[in-house]
Amino acid sequence: MIADAIPSRFWEFLVATILIILAPGPSVLFTIARAISWGRVTAIATVIGNAFGMFLVSVLVAVGLGPVIQNSTLFYHGIQWAGGAYLIYLGITAIKASAIDAQGMQSAEGLKPNFLTSVKNGFWVGVLNPKSIVFFAAILPAFVDQEKNNVTAQLLFLGAVFAIVAFISDGTYGVLAGTIRSSLAQDVRKLIFMRRFGGVVMIALGIFTIASAIILG
Repeated sequence: MIADAIPSRFWEFLVATILIILAPGPSVLFTIARAISWGRVTAIATVIGNAFGMFLVSVLVAVGLGPVIQNSTLFYHGIQWAGGAYLIYLGITAIKASAIDAQGMQSAEGLKPNFLTSVKNGFWVGVLNPKSIVFFAAILPAFVDQEKNNVTAQLLFLGAVFAIVAFISDGTYGVLAGTIRSSLAQDVRKLIFMRRFGGVVMIALGIFTIASAIILG
């Protein structure tokens, strides 16, 4: 039953998910760039592919890490430390590269891709997105009930929730960016602020992840 796969810390997971997804990372930057260049339909197609890509990563992580996490407390806490540290690194990198990233969002070139091509492009961004990979591999396991015998099922459930929230959030970014595309294309400061804000959120989540590992370990 689905209810059995819902961890006791689900609501904490949901808050962390919303925060990390709202923080503009690679998938959001890519979606905004597509929206500025080619409009809302292209952006939504990109988001659909991205959500499927992220869910595939979550399935691979759940199947691969579930049994290990269930049987090794040391590994369970170790990946939290590693994930928290990498999130801090990603946040610092995002802040440093904010101006370059903002310019990249404004300068997408080439012919407008069709819907299916946009879905495919979004899929590969989702599969290769370091933020989602780190979240699934190092942060998501922190919210499962390790003592239960269904850790893999819990990871699959949380991965599906993450993908759904990402679709809603990134889709909103895409629609808004497509609606005000001329404004975003002309004001690089807004894009820089978004990227720096996302960096700060990732650093905060990294610190929280490490602190949780220390307190609960």
